[in-house]
Amino acid sequence: MIDFGFDKLALIGAVALIVIGPEKLPRVARTVGHFLGKAQRYVADVKAEVNRSIELEELQKMKTQFETAARDVSQSVQQEVQQAASSVEQAWSSGTEGDTPALASTEPAWNPVPDYHPPRKRWRMKRGAVPRWYKQRQGVRLHVQSGAARVARFRPPRSGA
Repeated sequence: MIDFGFDKLALIGAVALIVIGPEKLPRVARTVGHFLGKAQRYVADVKAEVNRSIELEELQKMKTQFETAARDVSQSVQQEVQQAASSVEQAWSSGTEGDTPALASTEPAWNPVPDYHPPRKRWRMKRGAVPRWYKQRQGVRLHVQSGAARVARFRPPRSGA
């Protein structure tokens, strides 16, 4: 901005006092200050907009660089997977060329582990050291029922056919 020293500001103030007059000078000074503030805010807004546009351009450049790097990595991974699949396929085909069909089957002739069935647990049933007669007296449920089973149990019988 323009550099004004104290002597230049005093000279401008003296000329303004003579030209404008002492009655109107405060109002004119307020108006000039108001316009200078608006101009400074406008310049600050323009600077901020320019900085935002520069940052946006930099972010777009970084985005394109990141996308190209991600594409390159994806292509290299796909190539490696294809090479590994082809090598496994080649090894499989070379290993099974002379085998008989009985050896090449995937189902084993004898299953050493029978089908495992976990034991049934009655985890919903409360079992404890409290005797059954005490539970009956206190009204504790001994058998767990679903809501639908409880409704069916206490539904009155149908009359008619």
